[in-house]
Parts: sequence; structure tokens; C-alpha cells
Amino acid sequence: MSYLPCVEVEPATEARSSVIWLHGLGANGHDFESMATELKLPNALATRFIFPHSPSIPVTVNCGKVMPAWYDILEMSFERKINLEHLNSSSDAVHALIDREVERGVTPNRIVLAGFSQGGAVAYQAAFNL
Repeated sequence: MSYLPCVEVEPATEARSSVIWLHGLGANGHDFESMATELKLPNALATRFIFPHSPSIPVTVNCGKVMPAWYDILEMSFERKINLEHLNSSSDAVHALIDREVERGVTPNRIVLAGFSQGGAVAYQAAFNL
């Protein structure tokens, strides 16, 4: 199985919970990496933080510039036209990360999805498609 490349911050003991945190347009998995320590979660939670990197693709509204993006934004309008195939593909990639966490022994009810901007949209899409 191929997974998105990720930054992973492991707890001091075997992980019993996981946070999968998705970055926004133009960023990468390192964008929120410091949150793993800034949140100051109790060691007893044994939380693994996973910060995936999106692929780099041309983004239409940014003059086709290639940048890290979870999906292409086709038009800046009230309707916010996007490439749904990209969004669904990113959602599927997040599902693969969720499945990997379950295989690693984390129960699904102890996995949190979080995201900023585009990453938030993908987190919502992945949650709705569980």
C-alpha cells in the first residue's frame, strides 16, 4: 500500500490515539508539526501526530502554478468551483492513513482528523465518507 508522505511525531509510549492533521494550500506537513508539543497533551493519552504532505499540482486560480494542494481550485466564485476528483482522491488517501492507524492498533474512535483551509475541506470530506 502506498501512503502519502508524512511527518510523524510519536508519543513516548506505544500510541493509543492518533491525530491526522492536514495543511492548507501551498504548505506542507511541517506547517503544524509544532502543534504536537504546543498542545501539551498528557503523556497518558499516548497520541501519535501525523502530518501528511499533499501532492504538488497546478492550481488554476493561482495561474496554474504548481504547489502543494489537496485539490485544484478552478474558480474563485461564490460557488467555489473545485476539482471534485482531486478532493475525493485526497479523501481516499486520508482513509488509507486511518486504516494504517487501525492496523497499528489505534481504535477508530481514538483517531481525530483536523485540517486548515484546504486540509479542513479534505478532513470534512473524509469524515463524511467514512
